[in-house]
Amino acid sequence: MDNYLIRKISYEDTKPFILNIHYAKRMPSISFAYGLFLNNNLVGIVSYGSPVSPSLCKGIAGEINKKKVIELNRLVLKYNKKNEASMLVGKSIRLLPKPKIIVSYADTKQNHIGYIYQATNFLFTGTTKPRTDMAGKNGKHSRHHLGDKTKRVFRSAKHRYIFINANKTERKKLLKQINYKIMDYPK
Repeated sequence: MDNYLIRKISYEDTKPFILNIHYAKRMPSISFAYGLFLNNNLVGIVSYGSPVSPSLCKGIAGEINKKKVIELNRLVLKYNKKNEASMLVGKSIRLLPKPKIIVSYADTKQNHIGYIYQATNFLFTGTTKPRTDMAGKNGKHSRHHLGDKTKRVFRSAKHRYIFINANKTERKKLLKQINYKIMDYPK
């Protein structure tokens, strides 16, 4: 792991990873992005941004903390070598401004459990219910739907994880304000 370096990268740097490698194939809101470099070659990215749902921001820890909530919305590795993901997530969190409440999801449709989040000490706060959304023009669920309520697309259940990135005192305070029950990790 000595040949690895993690540093801030641009929105443009994330595009080939997100659009060509990640299963969603679409760009999320990105406020912070970090790259994993192996011998000066970019081999992975992680991005953080505003969650799509404003109600989620309030729901996690109340109105008072909604501006502290960000989503780890993409994690993409070229080769997915052992420990690359947990190293990138763990070290990138240390580079984020504090305090932040980070939320991320593991998609059950992709057979993701969230082992990376478990390895980096995120808290498991349950699994969302599967649902349907109005379809977008490409047939996937879309925030920019076509308005036809009869055209629906399935959205799988997702395991929800949170991480409180703050100093010890602030972390303890924010932990008490989390509105979700902290549960045992799924296996």
